[in-house]
Amino acid sequence: MSSSVPELSFGVEGAEPLRYAAVPTIEFTVVVGADAGQPIRSVLLDVQIQIAARQRPYDADGAHGALLELFGTPDRWGSTLRTLLWTRTTVIVPPFEGSTEVGVPVPCTYDLEVTSGRYFAGLSDGEVPLEFLFSGTVFFLGSQGMLQTARISLDHDVAYRLPVNVWREAIERHFPQSAWLRLGREHFDRLCTFKARRGLPSWDAAVDALLEGREEP
Repeated sequence: MSSSVPELSFGVEGAEPLRYAAVPTIEFTVVVGADAGQPIRSVLLDVQIQIAARQRPYDADGAHGALLELFGTPDRWGSTLRTLLWTRTTVIVPPFEGSTEVGVPVPCTYDLEVTSGRYFAGLSDGEVPLEFLFSGTVFFLGSQGMLQTARISLDHDVAYRLPVNVWREAIERHFPQSAWLRLGREHFDRLCTFKARRGLPSWDAAVDALLEGREEP
């Protein structure tokens, strides 16, 4: 049995919304490979996902307000577009030989004050260019059958293009036709009072009344 440190490889094969999850979640299918014939006892896999915003085109005429808030006006995007951190997570890869697949679940926030949520919400179609950075610890058997560990080198990165509609499907399953807006307590209390005084049936109706200028003096 070889005692050398296993050489691992990584790939991202697909992504889909999790059907049964407490919050909107996308599960990425990650393929982990190891040197042929060298059994892996487990891998403690650290995953960092970044949004490579520069690596896709944008329709300046149809730019969403969320993108304007992130990057400024379209004429500045040549210099303001930047890589955005989406998330960091850790998963445990069970024992395998050769290669295996593991699901990496990533919660999707609907909070538009979070940078990643604002970016996704600002896209209507196409794909989101992602960069996966893999690191962590691999556990394997040495030549004497003893369990050994080794750090995974930091040079493992994989590009993957996530269809925007996968993110939208994950959000819509939990919050159909909805968006999140945080208000200060004072403004929320005033909105509650306005809604109650006008006898409005919903928050949408209260916002409509305000936008249409029907607020009482």
